Amino acid sequence: MPKATYDDVNLILRLYDMRREEKLRAARAWFVTNFKPKNMEDVNKLAAPGTEANASFRQAISYWDMVASFITAGVLNEELFFQSNRELLLFWIRMKPVVNEVRVAFKDPTAWKNLETVAESYARYMGPETYEAFASRVS
Repeated sequence: MPKATYDDVNLILRLYDMRREEKLRAARAWFVTNFKPKNMEDVNKLAAPGTEANASFRQAISYWDMVASFITAGVLNEELFFQSNRELLLFWIRMKPVVNEVRVAFKDPTAWKNLETVAESYARYMGPETYEAFASRVS
């Protein structure tokens, strides 16, 4: 695995600063508190198009998918990121039960693929026991 660089550290710090922005912070808080769907019907109830909840959903999930894209593209050191950004994994755990239905509904088989790829790698990094303990607390 490539060694982390100062550029990796600077990017993580910039991403952290973005997370502190008021609207993104509120969107993330909404997602963590409210978004626990089991199927597409739940997604539509929780984040109906045109609602503030939908805007929060889109902002929060797209933020973590964007961050994941930096890792899948090789721009950000995966291991360094995993050491302090467990929230990405929480977002995937919440999306995982509905992602296939959402991909079909949006006719987009690649929706949140970066998030999925990085989160699955994160789960392996943590190890099964730690991952299961974390997943059971956030799902």
